[in-house]
Amino acid sequence: QVQLVESGGGLVQAGGSLRLSCAASGSIFFINAMGWYRQAPGKQRELVASITRGGNTNYADSVKGRFIISRDNAKSTVLLQMNSLKPEDTAVYYCNAKFATGSPTWGQGTQVTVSS
Repeated sequence: QVQLVESGGGLVQAGGSLRLSCAASGSIFFINAMGWYRQAPGKQRELVASITRGGNTNYADSVKGRFIISRDNAKSTVLLQMNSLKPEDTAVYYCNAKFATGSPTWGQGTQVTVSS
């Protein structure tokens, strides 16, 4: 089993920056990819960014050029640097780990609030 613990959320003004961190523990060898999803009130959970074991990244169109996902394999940590934040980025952000087989693992979520 893998456990994910997120940190780094908070309140920031529009145009500001935040960095989210997700620390993985347990059977991390079996993780193929990690990513960040978000869910705003009344909306479905959506992919924000993901990164594979090999370092390939994928971003939602809405965050391209503003967010950067990175992975420290030695520390089993995934970071999401969020710049030029907008009020529409307000959501609960969830870390996600995917495996070759079986269901993904989710973190508990961290709130990001961007004020206008």
